[in-house]
Amino acid sequence: MNGIDAVRLNFSPATLHLLNAILGIVMFGVALDLRGDDFRRVLANPRPVLIGLAGHYVVFPAFTFLLVLAIKPPPSVALGMMLVASCPAGNISNFLVHLARGNTALSVSISSASTVLSVVATPLVLRFWGSMYEPTRVIMRAVAVDPMDMFVTIFALLGLPLLAGMLVQRHWPAFTDRVRAPMKRLSIGIFAAFLVLALAANWQYFVKYVGRVVLAVVLHNALALTTGYWTAAAFGLPVRDRRAVSFEVGIQNSGLGLILIFTFFGGLGGAAIVAAWWGIWHVIAGLSLATYWSKRTADSV
Repeated sequence: MNGIDAVRLNFSPATLHLLNAILGIVMFGVALDLRGDDFRRVLANPRPVLIGLAGHYVVFPAFTFLLVLAIKPPPSVALGMMLVASCPAGNISNFLVHLARGNTALSVSISSASTVLSVVATPLVLRFWGSMYEPTRVIMRAVAVDPMDMFVTIFALLGLPLLAGMLVQRHWPAFTDRVRAPMKRLSIGIFAAFLVLALAANWQYFVKYVGRVVLAVVLHNALALTTGYWTAAAFGLPVRDRRAVSFEVGIQNSGLGLILIFTFFGGLGGAAIVAAWWGIWHVIAGLSLATYWSKRTADSV
């Protein structure tokens, strides 16, 4: 390997443990927003949620594979794209759907379900599509990624904090109401600041190679947003639901992807830079699209 495929971003074990803890805090803050009504809505009307999950974990990863075949990025970049496509929805998707005048309740239901399912879906989706493409199959074989190890890691990072947050919300609702908003802002702010500091420690690699992934990430994110919207449209969902599904597919938890890259792939350069740039770009693209949709009613589309 050479160039971007040979780069290894440096995270010390202590830094990686801190990043894991911060992601756990973020997910705990997200769980404080989850209520029993969210899951009762899924059971009462599962069709749009299932369509959103299918767009997220089936259609988008498949189109990611086709995009990789079309643009033939370096192997580590291809792996980063596939890993991002296998991650659950990002934690700003609900805000963007609300800003875009979409169906926020559906957005919350899909993001909650995708996060819970990610414990199983993320390692399986990555293993399936990563094994379908020879350059990424070579990488995965070389590092011997065990789906069970990834399952345990994702459960510790997402599952346990979600369970803890939901238990606190259930048993101490008054406390939850007081801390929900500041906890969410604080956790996301800490996470963003930490990622900036982490990138600063590897700034020379990021600056040198980010140009190699900019186009791939822009195309990939545009594909995600478009895939979500038209998957929902193909199944006849109304416009407000299409907007929700678009953001649930297009806003990925790239922070989880970055942790998995450092945990299982040794900070593989192209993959790590893809996840880091995706985390920046999907906010820019998401805010731009949400602002555009906020000025258009569902009836005018």
